[in-house]
Amino acid sequence: MIYAAVDVGGMSIKCALATEDGKILVKDSFVTKQGLTCAEMAESTANFIKGLAAKAGIAESDILSLGMGIPGTVDGKKGVIVYSNNIKLEHAPIVKEMKKYLSCPIFVDNDANAAALGEAVFGAAKGLSDVVMITIGTGIGTGIIVDGKMITGKGGAGAEGGHVTIRMNGEKCSCGNRGCFEAYASATALLRQTEAMVARYPDSLLAKLWQEKGRSGIVPFDAAKAGDKAGTKVIRNYVNYVSVGLAGLVNIFRPDVVLIGGGVSNQGDYFIDKVSRRLNRIVYGAGVNPRVKVKAAELRNDAGLLGALALAVKGAHE
Repeated sequence: MIYAAVDVGGMSIKCALATEDGKILVKDSFVTKQGLTCAEMAESTANFIKGLAAKAGIAESDILSLGMGIPGTVDGKKGVIVYSNNIKLEHAPIVKEMKKYLSCPIFVDNDANAAALGEAVFGAAKGLSDVVMITIGTGIGTGIIVDGKMITGKGGAGAEGGHVTIRMNGEKCSCGNRGCFEAYASATALLRQTEAMVARYPDSLLAKLWQEKGRSGIVPFDAAKAGDKAGTKVIRNYVNYVSVGLAGLVNIFRPDVVLIGGGVSNQGDYFIDKVSRRLNRIVYGAGVNPRVKVKAAELRNDAGLLGALALAVKGAHE
């Protein structure tokens, strides 16, 4: 059986055709213009999928269903993008528009929710029923699975763990509030924290690497690994921010596993082990309740597509 998967981003839209077991048969992407309307997005995406199918020698009628992961608040039950600041759409009936061009069933959800589902079906959480996943990038996306079901909240507006407050009256967040998890633990926040430490310690290795390599989240890790005190301070503080935000989620859901995705997860055990140690010291019942397992997400560059595929497969079987 063949499924279609669509990963919608602010700059481009990735599309793929794949089998139920996660094997991607063909994939490609196209750049989206600024100010794309819902109707234009639907037409462009549907036609692109048809082109992929033709390229792979797959008849459109052989596509069992299609899944779409979309940033923002997405009402999967109604098939509507309620609000997405990344693609500048509000109350957009994306499923209705897509169905003008494709005959298969179409399932949509928030991209972070879809990524968590993808990890549960194809990746690091395969076979597990309770999962908390954060994707660290410009912001923090969270996906939560309980008893094998995604937690999406009323109107798809739930599971926004990145906007849980971890410090009252703290740093300003892109959402307009202050002290959000995202404001302290996103990749954007890490860059801001590194820049502040560079200004404080201009003669440090951290400052030198910052000058040589430019604004990169890799810099504080490289400095810390080399034993630089300034770099070590940045990473120690950052690990604490990530752990505090995760502790709040773990205390509510107590999952089988916590997954960390996004570029920072490429630091592997160096970062994951630090978060695991700190998290397991501050969660409720530390030392009594079972330890919280923390792992790096596995799907990496295909996380969005395989998350969308998981939506398509799940929807087709329900």
